[in-house]
Amino acid sequence: MLIPRLIACLDVDGGRVVKGTRFVGLRDAGDAAELARRYDEDGADELVLLDISATHQARAPLLEVVQRAAEQLTVPLTVGGGMRSVDDVTRALRAGADKVALNSAAVAQPELVSQCAARFGSQCVVVSIDARATAKGWEVMVRGGREATGRDVLAWATEMARRGAGELLLTSIDRDGARTGYELTLTQAVAEAVNVPVVASGGAGSAEHVRAVLEEAGADAALLAGILHDGTATVSGLKRELRAAGIAVRG
Repeated sequence: MLIPRLIACLDVDGGRVVKGTRFVGLRDAGDAAELARRYDEDGADELVLLDISATHQARAPLLEVVQRAAEQLTVPLTVGGGMRSVDDVTRALRAGADKVALNSAAVAQPELVSQCAARFGSQCVVVSIDARATAKGWEVMVRGGREATGRDVLAWATEMARRGAGELLLTSIDRDGARTGYELTLTQAVAEAVNVPVVASGGAGSAEHVRAVLEEAGADAALLAGILHDGTATVSGLKRELRAAGIAVRG
C-alpha cells in the first residue's frame, strides 16, 4: 500500500490564490508562488494549482503563474484549468507542471484523456471530478461547478480510469470550504469503483477529518486548502497529529 499524501491546493483567479465555500464567495488568500514555497517547506507531499476562471473565460491557464509556483517547489505540481487540447497540456508541462488535471475538457471530449495518457503517460494525467449530491447519488458538474452534466459520478470515474487517467481528484461541491469533513460515502464509493489513486477534496477542517477520509473512506491522498491558507492548520502539524493517531504519512 502506498503511503497517503497530504496535498496543498492553490485555487488561482487572476493570478491570486482564492478560497470560497461551495465554489462561491471567493476571497483573496495570497500570492501563488509565495504560498507554494511555504507549503513545500512545511512538508506538503504535492501541490495542486487550479486556474479556476480559465475554463469559464475560455482561455488556457496562466502559465506565468504556473512557472513562478513551480520554481519554488521540490515536490510534484499538478496544474489544471482551461486545458482543452494536447498542445495546452504540453505547454503546462513545459511551464513546470509534473501532472495536468482535466475536468470540463474531459467531459467535452473524453478522448483527450486517452490521447494525453498515450502521449505523456497515465502517471501524468489526473481527471478532476466535481461532484454534487442528488436524490439518486452524485452528479458530475463542470465549468467551476456552474453546469450540470447529467453524468453519474461513479460511472464517470470508472470510464476515466479505463481511458487512462492515472489519478482522480474528487471534490465534493457540497462540502467545499465547509470544514465539516470530507464526503466519506462518496469518496469510498469512488475508491472502491476504480483501480487508480483517489485524491479526496472538499471539507477538510481538522486532522481527524483527514484521518477519516484516508482510513475509513480509502482515499490515497487528502487535499487541503482553506485551513492552510488562513493558518488554522499547517501541513507539518497535521502530519504530527496523524502519526499520533497511528496513520503513516510521508516526511
